[in-house]
Amino acid sequence: MSPSPRSSQTRLRRLIATLAAISILAAACGDDEATLQLDGDVVTEAPADYQFVIPLGAGDALDAGSPLEILPARLDTKVGEIIEIVNEDERGHLVGPFFVGAHETLRQKFSAPGEFEGVCTVHPSGEIVVAVTE
Repeated sequence: MSPSPRSSQTRLRRLIATLAAISILAAACGDDEATLQLDGDVVTEAPADYQFVIPLGAGDALDAGSPLEILPARLDTKVGEIIEIVNEDERGHLVGPFFVGAHETLRQKFSAPGEFEGVCTVHPSGEIVVAVTE
């Protein structure tokens, strides 16, 4: 009995997410100047320059084959700007260099210029580029 298309898609998404997580960890351990440098001090009081919400049911929609375009394929930001990603879904999602767990909010201030291309589970292309300039 061959696997159903839905279970194959789910396995493929899990494999991509796992490979992306390994890639992110490997990049973080390397000394690559092109790697996006992220500020360790997340600002909680300042308003976000960019805010995105991953709605409840996003993972189920993906499993059903519905493409989601919650974030852009390319996010151009500047040093000092803050992005906020609110995940209201029951599962975590990869957004470039970030993993946003279920029911978690990620706020990130960029401290240095750089560019990162990575997996984005909430964009139809499956990828995102985060570009930070001076």
